[in-house]
Amino acid sequence: MSQTAMTVSSLNTKIKSLLETTFMHILVEGEISSVTYHNSGHVYFSIKDKESSIKCVMFRSNANRLKFQLERGQHVVVNGSISVYTPRGEYQLMTVFVEPFGQGALALAYEQLKEKLQQKGYFDPSRKKPQPKYIKKIALVTASKSAALQDMLKIIDKRWRLLEVTVIDTLVQGDKSAPQIAEALAYADTLGVDAIVVGRGGGSKEDLWAFNEEVVADAIYNLKTFVVSAVGHEVDVQISDFIADLRAPTPSAAMEMILPDQNEVLYTLSEMQDRYVRTMKQIIANKQTTLIALFQELQRHSVSRKIAMVEKDFKNMEEEFQRVMNYKLSQYEAKISPLPLQLKANLEYALQIKIQSLAAIEQKMKLYDPKLKQKEGWAEVVFNGKRIALSSINKNDKFMITDTETKLEVLCLNKEKI
Repeated sequence: MSQTAMTVSSLNTKIKSLLETTFMHILVEGEISSVTYHNSGHVYFSIKDKESSIKCVMFRSNANRLKFQLERGQHVVVNGSISVYTPRGEYQLMTVFVEPFGQGALALAYEQLKEKLQQKGYFDPSRKKPQPKYIKKIALVTASKSAALQDMLKIIDKRWRLLEVTVIDTLVQGDKSAPQIAEALAYADTLGVDAIVVGRGGGSKEDLWAFNEEVVADAIYNLKTFVVSAVGHEVDVQISDFIADLRAPTPSAAMEMILPDQNEVLYTLSEMQDRYVRTMKQIIANKQTTLIALFQELQRHSVSRKIAMVEKDFKNMEEEFQRVMNYKLSQYEAKISPLPLQLKANLEYALQIKIQSLAAIEQKMKLYDPKLKQKEGWAEVVFNGKRIALSSINKNDKFMITDTETKLEVLCLNKEKI
């Protein structure tokens, strides 16, 4: 044998050099047959077609940029370079990035996360919080220098200037934006505001991707405050839109949807005031009519009115009596004139009778006067609370002697009959 034999290591080294310089940055289409996510962050998988397969590895730095989850059975296009492990003579495809075949990676990642969150109940309408009727305080989670913030502030100034606004500055695009948005939402939830609006203006799918990240979805789901997702334009629908309590097509539209129009409120208040004034005037007029009727009824049934009527009737009767008396007196005047002497005698006789009666009454009054009832030297005898005759008192009895002026308690020392 004239040809010199190579060692296995030499052969593998030549193969490595040939493959790695020949198959650089190639695109390979196939179906994922197996996949393993390692704790280190590396991803190991294989792709195949009908006749063969090839092993692939994606290191952590590239795997972190992967927008969707690799799953068995997915039809993908892999971008990478061939690498040979010389100790075992094995080769594999060092993967830089992977895209779904015929579909963008972001679109697939969107559908994967949407399905996952839907199964977890994140989109359930029953868990959505009702919109507050009156919003006094609001937190705006967005970039402080963004056009979206300025648009929202203009609408606030136009519609409802009484609103207390807190702006929470955060990145709204880029690899670091999703965690910042989640942190800003959690902070806004502690401020005691009535509503939180999270969002940004329009942009590409990549620009808006932070609002399709799971960390933002979890943050929105865990909020206790009413939250509005206002991301992009009307045609842009993000994962945050499905989870939020209210989805607004644009940041400006969010303000118009949740804030009252101060002009409409003023018009409504003016109408209410006019209606109130009209109603009060009508009520007052009705009450005045009722009061007048009650007053008239009171007048008809009042005591003073009845007294006035009685006085009037009495006066009429007095006048009638006077008229009748005058008539009678005029009739009897002729009859009385021939009897003056007889009348005088009768009056004198009647007067004498009355004088005698008065004297008799005066005598009776003297007889019944307590001070004149007893003769001098005579008194009332009371024994054991009863008035008795003096003869009823026995020797050694204690008794009371009372006249009109004095009461004595005495002891009978001796008793004799007179």
